[in-house]
Amino acid sequence: MDKAKWILDPAHSELTFKVKHLMISNVKGEFKIFNASIDNEDFENGKVIARIDASSIFTNNDDRDNHLRSADFFDVEKFPGIIFESTKFEKVSDEEYKLRGNLTIKDVTKEITLNVEYGGSNKDPWGNTKAGFSLTGKINRKDWGLNWNAALEAGGVLVGDDISISGEVQFAKQA
Repeated sequence: MDKAKWILDPAHSELTFKVKHLMISNVKGEFKIFNASIDNEDFENGKVIARIDASSIFTNNDDRDNHLRSADFFDVEKFPGIIFESTKFEKVSDEEYKLRGNLTIKDVTKEITLNVEYGGSNKDPWGNTKAGFSLTGKINRKDWGLNWNAALEAGGVLVGDDISISGEVQFAKQA
């Protein structure tokens, strides 16, 4: 693998998600520990690799977080990492990209597409060149075998299938 030209700045990055709960509202969460790199100086056609620590899931509720870490969902003891590897980073316009790649959760790998907005680049006060991106996408959790649910007495289910993903990420250019 080529040496990465851009490395994620975790202090200025977040990876969040939301899912319908009780079919009436969204529950939000985030992964607190993740890293990523882009191996191409100008991003387009660069290889993006991201690794997420599945046990770092946080939804502001300890019981729910522990349930999400269990075998019902991410099974973090057996599968500690969630991995994304791009297959195509395509420039659509000056600010818009499509990022396609393989997302592996547990032992299942599926292709996903994320919409990426390039926020630009700038030098920080210490002379480091930074680039910022906003990303959005949607996946169906059942595609990765995250099937646990509970039926509701009035009909419907406790947890929705569609997971909205969003990220605000900043990368630092490597010398």
